[in-house]
Amino acid sequence: MKISRDTIAYLNIDKNLSSETPFKESEKIATLVDIEGNAAGFPPFTRGLHSRMYLHKTWTIRQYAGFSTAEESNDFYKKNLKGGQKGLSVAFDLPTHRGYDSDHALAKADVGKAGVAIDSVEDMKRLFKDIPLDQMSVSMTMNGAVLPIMAFYIVAAEEQGTPMKSLSGTIQNDILKEFLVRNTYIYPPEPSLQIISHIFQYTAALMPKFNSISISGYHMQEAGATTAQELAYTIANGLAYVKLGIDSGLEIDQFAPRLSFFWGIGMDPVAEIAKLRAARTIWAHKMQQWNPKNPKSLMLRAHCQTSGWSLAAQDPFNNVTRTTVEAMAAVLGGTQSLHTNSLDEAIALPTDFSARIARNTQIFLQEESGVKQIIDPLGGSLLIEKKTADLIAETEKILSDIETEGGIIDWIKEGKAKTSIEEAATLKQANIDNSSDIIVGVNAFNDEMEPPIDHLEIDNLEVLEKQKERLKQLKSQRDETEVKLALAEIKIAAKKILAIDSTGSVNSLTKIDPSENLLHLSVIAARKRATLGEISYALEQVFGRYKAKHHLFSGVYSKGIKSDKTFELAREKVQDYLRHSGRRPRIMLAKIGQDGHDRGIKIVATSLADMGFDVDLGPLFQTAENAVKQAIESDVHFLGISSLAGGHKTILQDLQQALKKANALDIKIVLGGIIPIKDIASLKKNGTKAVFGPGVPMAKTAIELLEILNSELE
Repeated sequence: MKISRDTIAYLNIDKNLSSETPFKESEKIATLVDIEGNAAGFPPFTRGLHSRMYLHKTWTIRQYAGFSTAEESNDFYKKNLKGGQKGLSVAFDLPTHRGYDSDHALAKADVGKAGVAIDSVEDMKRLFKDIPLDQMSVSMTMNGAVLPIMAFYIVAAEEQGTPMKSLSGTIQNDILKEFLVRNTYIYPPEPSLQIISHIFQYTAALMPKFNSISISGYHMQEAGATTAQELAYTIANGLAYVKLGIDSGLEIDQFAPRLSFFWGIGMDPVAEIAKLRAARTIWAHKMQQWNPKNPKSLMLRAHCQTSGWSLAAQDPFNNVTRTTVEAMAAVLGGTQSLHTNSLDEAIALPTDFSARIARNTQIFLQEESGVKQIIDPLGGSLLIEKKTADLIAETEKILSDIETEGGIIDWIKEGKAKTSIEEAATLKQANIDNSSDIIVGVNAFNDEMEPPIDHLEIDNLEVLEKQKERLKQLKSQRDETEVKLALAEIKIAAKKILAIDSTGSVNSLTKIDPSENLLHLSVIAARKRATLGEISYALEQVFGRYKAKHHLFSGVYSKGIKSDKTFELAREKVQDYLRHSGRRPRIMLAKIGQDGHDRGIKIVATSLADMGFDVDLGPLFQTAENAVKQAIESDVHFLGISSLAGGHKTILQDLQQALKKANALDIKIVLGGIIPIKDIASLKKNGTKAVFGPGVPMAKTAIELLEILNSELE
């Protein structure tokens, strides 16, 4: 079988090799896999989006970062840019995501902790001070409060002297993913989708270089989705957004070339390489239904981030190796940009030291590995091609099921997609706990002499007070009448885009007057110095604030753990406690503050239930007072708090005050999540009965809880 020289060029064996070697290698590959007619740069783009790939342009090095105040984040960005980073990727704190200003009562524990606090245009201007926005690609991970954040970015650039047409970058703007896994939503699904359509229209008309959405599978993988689930649900969300753009009156080629995707990259290189190849192939085929004229409308452009979930708190320098393996997989799969996580992110926010290692990992790949000299390096491998084909088939099956059963929005509302991901995550945890899946330094090859590690700690109260003072100053200097008028216009427009029919469903008006576009009106409000919380609340008054329903299940963990001896021991101890006390051990699990990441708390709930505990699961985004009230009503032994955003000290203080006020100090507080080792002693001194960090097997957690209860019976 002969292969054209064009195909060999697309394979692009290193130029330093003799011309004879590529021919021999290519002929062997071609007898096994049909690579002719499926070259990089041509639909369906299995082998890559561009014919010369990284020879033409290397992937963009991004680092997702933001913490504390805008000034501190700005300093961090400038250091990274000087060190070789090519684009900014902004992390916002949780109150910002959820549409609350820093002075809101529900924001207290989270201000500045898991990202930067942005309350106004002035904060956004501080964030990008001395960073020319006409020269810098900016990616912003924002979904719930997307309108004020986009408005602040536009006005900050405007006041820096950069017109909208010159702005380049991406806003995540993927609200369906929030309802699936990450939970930093504000409004119900239907009006949230209308906000996206307004952003599509605004950016298509005025921001030709800016990507109006980044459709994210990353958070699905982090929540426990299988590779096929991540592919299927992400592509289903993407297709829903395309339909939304078409329904809002846009032509496919007006916005599809600027759609982008965001993938998580875990510790299975074969699966991850095949995933990126399969994603490009499926997307190109699916987009054909709209008959685009521009071939770029068929391209699935990918940003990737190495896994945060795969990082271990134990022996954290192992995380450098994990990140390197994952980064290489993303590059071999053909990503367009990449973020590499830092070694300490399973413990706290990254330090300058760890961030430099993470950034340099990409520089090593670009400058020392030679990988950018080869297009689709593993293309033609039987293993890679078979895995790609298998993933395409498995993903298409899930997509077909979704379409048959009403579409992805119905699946989200009914909890089908979320439950399937949670079940996969629970089974994964069971496999780790019984050591079927090895995590080096966690359940195997443990090092008793692991080195201590410094970590970055944010003084939450200091940031909170600074943001409060800035908000007070901002409001004292603005024209309140103009602000109120701007917010009133937003509310009027929000009401106009909704039509409530007799069944109570929500239908959008397909024709939107540009003067009533919600992003346009948010920009006007931002210029008047309306705050993020004020713009968000104006919309909340019309749309309402969404509250998710829990979909719990049982039996998955016990099935996965099989006959693990520690699990069986925990079950026996639960029965012993029942016989001696007359009741089962009872725990209420809760998330306090604005942290919506619930993979861990759901796994704890189902696994403890499978061991015989009575388990109550509180709603997301609780206050300490509400959690204590529910715990008292449920007559629990333990109140278990999951903290992934670093707010554990503030949360504990608030819980203790609430328990004391309710005369319920007999309820024992236990903490879990990302909690630095150095904080454990002080947490226990201040009333915490036990602290469970990442990687603790669930059976050991159950046994420790029972030991606490049994000590009271003796």
